[in-house]
Amino acid sequence: MKRRAFLLRSSSATAAATTPLSLIAQGGGSGSLPKPGEQPTIDVNVYLERWPFRRLPLDDSAALAAKLRESGVTQAWAASFDALLHRDLDAVNDRLAETCHEKGGASIFVPFGAVNPKLPGWRETLRRCHEVHRMRGIRLHPNYHGYTLADPAFSALLAEAEKRDLTVQIAARMEDTRTQHPLVAAPDVDAMPLLDLLPRHKAGVRVQLLNSLRTLTDPLKISRLAALGAQFDIAMLEGTAGIERLVERKVPLAALAFGSYAPFFPIESSLLKLKESTLPAGRTVAIRCHNVENFLMRA
Repeated sequence: MKRRAFLLRSSSATAAATTPLSLIAQGGGSGSLPKPGEQPTIDVNVYLERWPFRRLPLDDSAALAAKLRESGVTQAWAASFDALLHRDLDAVNDRLAETCHEKGGASIFVPFGAVNPKLPGWRETLRRCHEVHRMRGIRLHPNYHGYTLADPAFSALLAEAEKRDLTVQIAARMEDTRTQHPLVAAPDVDAMPLLDLLPRHKAGVRVQLLNSLRTLTDPLKISRLAALGAQFDIAMLEGTAGIERLVERKVPLAALAFGSYAPFFPIESSLLKLKESTLPAGRTVAIRCHNVENFLMRA
């Protein structure tokens, strides 16, 4: 499925003809349109299944979907917590796709599959994500899968994803290193190798860095990555007026996307970052949906 078809998917041709693009960006299913007066919200950072180290509130997909809808989310890009420690990623992706496409295609969830370039057969796993499950992207967990972004295996994966026009999400952190299980240490992912790697992909690979604004705090580095096309979700952006501080420090607004990291974080955490913002309403709407729409349309 092409990017434009993905964005324009709607429950009916009439709705598609009369509804603004931001209201019908429903992937993985028709989803539900916002009520009159509500702003659509695309959440690019959601997880299904169970966090392997403790139970989380809303770790049931139906309960999570209900909470997201109640909070105004119209589309949620979802990966699976099972991807962290399970070696059979094809089975993980099969379950993820089944959950996301349940209820006759009306699910709020858009599946983003897991691929580990250090495992044999990863190209077949990537092919299945794209051709079998019709996924629009993949979500990588380098710190749990034992590689860095300087690893040639990652570069090879990025090249293959680019050929398939897949969005590549990289989870920079899953949990504060201070609270990790002592037998499962997963250091934060260093994003800096992307500065050398992204310019090699002239066709325009789309990369999102999730949970990265907790450790990637230098606005200059963020701006340099943004200039190469990278986008960042706000789930782990900390501090009062965090969004304004980034923009004031020359981080492009277009580089920011709404992400909640639900259910690990309560979705209210990211919603409050927008609510407390003194940015004009149009700019917060851009973070909620337009930046992601433009990101997907990018050649």
